[in-house]
Amino acid sequence: MGAAAGFVTLVVVVALVVLLLALSVRMVQQYQRGVVFRFGRVLDRIRQPGLHLIIPVADRMVRVSMQTTVIGVPAQGVITRDNVTLTVDAVVYYRVVDPVKVLVNVRDYPSAVLQVAQTALRSVIGKADLDTLLRDRDRINAELKAVIDAPTEKPWGLLIERVEVKDVSLPEGMKRSMSRQAEAERERRARVIAADGEFQASRRLADASRAMADTPGAYQLRLLQTVVDVAAEKNSTLVMPFPVELLRFFDLMGGGPARQAGPEAVPSVPGDGHRESHR
Repeated sequence: MGAAAGFVTLVVVVALVVLLLALSVRMVQQYQRGVVFRFGRVLDRIRQPGLHLIIPVADRMVRVSMQTTVIGVPAQGVITRDNVTLTVDAVVYYRVVDPVKVLVNVRDYPSAVLQVAQTALRSVIGKADLDTLLRDRDRINAELKAVIDAPTEKPWGLLIERVEVKDVSLPEGMKRSMSRQAEAERERRARVIAADGEFQASRRLADASRAMADTPGAYQLRLLQTVVDVAAEKNSTLVMPFPVELLRFFDLMGGGPARQAGPEAVPSVPGDGHRESHR
């Protein structure tokens, strides 16, 4: 009987020791920090990753994740500064920097961050116009980060790492208007480029005409080049310009009506004095 009673006592003692260890030993993961409350008061020392002993019943450890958390901000209907109705959604990246403040100063901090992000999104987008929202997205993201980070970093112990606007949904009428605007802008640029090309070409032609005027033989060379270009097309008819002055010279030398009636009787010849020769 004595041996049996001693064995039962040993088993009870071992069971109490195991239970005490189970209530006393706490493990903190690498990505966590432990905050110990002793009779409801926070202890100053933050428990680092590893095994830690606490006093059963008197102490309670709460583990806080230090990982970066990502929350999506639901689509919000916003009116921009230039009175355009939009639907905008965003994503927020944040992490805990002070585990004590996160547990003591705010309840359900993920939900609190989400509410602050929704309010900040409406406020920042409402102060910007549509062109700024579409073209300068980085500045909008920076303003959102600053607005969300102000009430959460020091009071709540949270750090907003990044805020990004994911999607901007425009009304169909606004999309069509923007498409027409972009098309008109492209057409304007094309016309400006074409006009600039014509202006540059006209200046080059003027320079070429002055250079040919200074060189008497340049006109003949240009004429021969034109003839070569026309002949390359394998035409059956070759049109060559003939100087009007040369016709008048032959008429005067031949004693025609021009010599009898004077200069007024010289027959008028077309401006280019064209003459056709068939090959």
